Amino acid sequence: MTARRAAADAVHPRTHRVRDILRLAQPPVGRFVPGLIWGLLSAAAAVSLLAVSGWLIVSASIVDSLVPLSVAVVGVRFFAVSRAVTRYLERLSGHDAALRQLASTRADMVRRLIPLSPAGLGSTDRGRVLTALVDDVENLQNLPLRVVQPLGVAALVAVGAVGFVAFVSPPAALALAVCLLVAAAAAIGLGWVFGSRAEVLVSARRADLSAALVDYFGSLDVLIAYGAEEQARARISTADAALRKVVDRASLAQAIAAGVVSAVAGAASVWALAAAAPGLVDGSIDGPWLAVAVLVPMVVFEIFGAVPIAAASWRSVRSSAERIVDVLPERMPDELRADAGDDIEIDGTPAVRLRGVRANWPGGAPALKEIDLDLRPGERVLVTGPSGAGKSSLAAALVGFLRVEGEYLVDGRDAAALSGPALRRVIGLCEQSPQLFDEDIRQNLLFARDSATDDELLGVLDRVGLGTWVRERGGLDERVGDRGALVSGGQAQRISLARALLRGFPVLVLDEPTAGVDPEASDALLRDLLQAAGDQTVLLISHVEPPAGTVGRTVRIEGGRTV
Repeated sequence: MTARRAAADAVHPRTHRVRDILRLAQPPVGRFVPGLIWGLLSAAAAVSLLAVSGWLIVSASIVDSLVPLSVAVVGVRFFAVSRAVTRYLERLSGHDAALRQLASTRADMVRRLIPLSPAGLGSTDRGRVLTALVDDVENLQNLPLRVVQPLGVAALVAVGAVGFVAFVSPPAALALAVCLLVAAAAAIGLGWVFGSRAEVLVSARRADLSAALVDYFGSLDVLIAYGAEEQARARISTADAALRKVVDRASLAQAIAAGVVSAVAGAASVWALAAAAPGLVDGSIDGPWLAVAVLVPMVVFEIFGAVPIAAASWRSVRSSAERIVDVLPERMPDELRADAGDDIEIDGTPAVRLRGVRANWPGGAPALKEIDLDLRPGERVLVTGPSGAGKSSLAAALVGFLRVEGEYLVDGRDAAALSGPALRRVIGLCEQSPQLFDEDIRQNLLFARDSATDDELLGVLDRVGLGTWVRERGGLDERVGDRGALVSGGQAQRISLARALLRGFPVLVLDEPTAGVDPEASDALLRDLLQAAGDQTVLLISHVEPPAGTVGRTVRIEGGRTV
């Protein structure tokens, strides 16, 4: 069986990857089983409650004394209370296991995307990535909550109920078993025929709508400027209508399956009554137990009603797993650096040495062909060169975004032997277009060190020349807007540097910090940035010559080579 599965995975690698995502979404056995047990006990208490209640009501109508019924009265109270308690415990433990696993799954997805983010996601629609990481990953929690656990509880309760009814009336048990099989086949079959395509398309249509919304709000100013805002809104309306259509179709399929199951439930009770009633004549069954044989199928089918929902949820969950697989590349591009390696700490400010370093971006021409560079502790080095020479590629290679060939040493250690996070704890990058979140200034800084106090945040802002501006603007609670829309380019660079200083990188790479800054302000910005770095080693990548005396030496790159 294992060999056949391995052979099938070799032929269908996508199926294997989908299976891996589903396995990742399912909580470990030790965390999942308690919810399953509590769910089973809750369902068993519901069946027992109706069975004992039916027996008690009929028995009370044919006896004169209530003394023989005292045990049944206690049983009704016990099962009523235990049903509520076990139902609460089932929800508590089941959702705890699913949500914990969801957090682990989402973190794992982000870890897989981090090495790809500098270049590997360039051709992927941002809206589809957002849908995969938010909606589709969140939908995976339905695997344990709405698929595995309900199906497991329904199957075990159905088997137990058939066995119990068989003890009361074998013909009624046969009727119940046949109706359960018919209901299961109808729930799965009808849901597949009427709703499988719609349920699979829900995630795709939701991704289309998300992509349209992201494009609209992310480029609203451009759309208005070029008169294309109306067409963008029309795209959103079209995507919304398509999503509502498939959701309605999927809901209709679930309604049809649930209606058929309800009809079969009624048929099961009628059939059980017809099958068990002759026993009253020959004395094989009495009135109270006949009521039990008729009522038990009703409550069993109430629990069994989760099967159509479970079948629909399974199709939806599998579709989400397939969409996640489509977003995550099958393998890491050879040009990108994996995060494998030793996660070690490097103390102090290390020396950095590059000899004959070469690197490529995925699917592109060689970006770095022959780079020789030394960074001594505390040194200020300027890297210049024409556009396309490989300056930003050098920055990406230094922080471990690109896999390099040649000699790259950090504090005498081979950088390839360090994990990506370990390398980026030593060498930090302030990008040409810094990423600012649509939050206040405080949260944008705490992203670097969440334990920092307000005094520490204001202190680092003073170092980068923003302290007075922040205080006059309203303090740390002032928002910066989506991607820093409410601040200037120079202020965004200063906030980015403040975040890097707060993090405390021993080696700091500044990639074109004056891009988008007025020429009159570039000297002041460069001077403030280099002075704020203190004892840190700084590699400044810039087309603009910094003020005299702020850098120790200059390295020029042309055609991917140092000259």
